[in-house]
Amino acid sequence: MALSDADVQKQIKHMMAFIEQEANEKAEEIDAKAEEEFNIEKGRLVQQQRLKIMEYYEKKEKQVELQKKIQSSNMLNQARLKVLKVREDHVRSVLEEARKRLGEVTRDQAKYAEILESLILQGLYQLFEKEVTVRVRPQDRELVKSILPTIVTKYKDITGKDINIKIDDESHLSQEITGGIELYALKNKIRINNTLEARLELISQQLIPQIRTALFGRNVNRKFAD
Repeated sequence: MALSDADVQKQIKHMMAFIEQEANEKAEEIDAKAEEEFNIEKGRLVQQQRLKIMEYYEKKEKQVELQKKIQSSNMLNQARLKVLKVREDHVRSVLEEARKRLGEVTRDQAKYAEILESLILQGLYQLFEKEVTVRVRPQDRELVKSILPTIVTKYKDITGKDINIKIDDESHLSQEITGGIELYALKNKIRINNTLEARLELISQQLIPQIRTALFGRNVNRKFAD
């Protein structure tokens, strides 16, 4: 039975409608899959960026924390150094006060003569030379001259040796120093500095730990007392 033109057109329209519907369904399926893949990729990128941001700020937080520790440590060290400087300045002021008071020793000539005698003898025992020159302050020249015979006698009694000791006529110690003497031997190649300032410096180096303890108490962080 032959189909009429109307039947052919109807079948064609039906086929076109089917094809269009199938195409639409396929397009919807592709759109849905594309949207799903987009959402997955978007989620992955967002998570990736979120992790990067968290890592960045975590790193920044650690840097800030480290900087705070460094700054705190620096401030603590600076504070400790300031405390140490104040303490050392105070110790030095104590020693400076002691140096100023050395001048009072020379006021009692009898006592000062004993000190000079002791300083000279001590230096002679160190030198152990036959020819020695003693350098003095101008104001001490006569006092030292008066005690030299006693010194020579005591030196011989102790060592059993004679000694020729004379006062330096060409040079003298500054009259501004507190007191004491200097001894020279072997044509001034060897010197013993026994001025009162030199003796104070020597003693102070030995006593500084004790002075610190007396002023500030014992430092529990110190393993040694020097």
